[in-house]
Amino acid sequence: MRKVIGIGETIYDIIFENGQPTAAIPGGSVFNGMVSLARVGADVSFISETGNDRVGKTILQFMRDNGMTTEYVNVFPDGKSPVSLAFLDEQSNAEYLFYKDYPSQRLDVILPKIQEDDIVVIGSYFALNPVLREKVVELLEIAREKKAIVYYDPNFRSTHKNEAMKLAPTIIENLEYADIVRGSDDDFFYMYGLRDADKIYKDKIKFYCPNFICTAGAKEVVLRTRMCNKNFVVASIPTVSTVGAGDNFNAGVVYGLLKYDIRHRDLGNLADNWWERIIDCGIRFSADSCKSLSNNISMEFAKENSL
Repeated sequence: MRKVIGIGETIYDIIFENGQPTAAIPGGSVFNGMVSLARVGADVSFISETGNDRVGKTILQFMRDNGMTTEYVNVFPDGKSPVSLAFLDEQSNAEYLFYKDYPSQRLDVILPKIQEDDIVVIGSYFALNPVLREKVVELLEIAREKKAIVYYDPNFRSTHKNEAMKLAPTIIENLEYADIVRGSDDDFFYMYGLRDADKIYKDKIKFYCPNFICTAGAKEVVLRTRMCNKNFVVASIPTVSTVGAGDNFNAGVVYGLLKYDIRHRDLGNLADNWWERIIDCGIRFSADSCKSLSNNISMEFAKENSL
């Protein structure tokens, strides 16, 4: 069975509505997608770190409850597990505050075995952080050597926009490793000052990675590859929270690659009809995650879409 290997942070999300906390759930950009993939029956390995505290233990238990191994999570003895506060506005979009207290020694873990056509998911500042870079590159080098599919979501927050120039060489390096890049229009605006998907693809992505997906919240999804040039309409749905929307879109795309048995060798000449099915999975996963305060797809949806 093909595996999905994710690397990223774990964080405890406390969600606020009208100034009051209404939910507290384990989260993290890549983590959210990995949980959803585990729920549909994918073979998931997640590489991360957490503190040896109550929050850390809650996150590890949440992973076990969702059928995920904690074998590749480094539990650090000093420092605290990170926490984020997500404040939802009237449109259920979130504004974040992050609280982090990491130790100096980071990500002291053995990497899982990677084989051809496995899928490696990287993203966020975690994939750019100089402190963690050595481990991330080690994983990406193995993925490249083994011909695994590398999926990259920059998930570039406004908090890092002033560092965009400094981080540009690392972003380019990630793009070079990637087989599929998926980001939101906000990500690319904070990274490049651009929102036009065609201009982003032509000027910033295409040279490094031919397969590009740009999402824009409840608006359209833009797909650009060497062979495919399509825009997809996103149906409007009642939304409770958009916290996990992009992360679960990623999970849906990865699910589509597994469900339709799309291999590393197929990506260079994948026909429109296959991309349509894959993008549809992304849209459906994202929509389901927006229906609750959870960061993941529901158990009911997972059961209906079991691999």
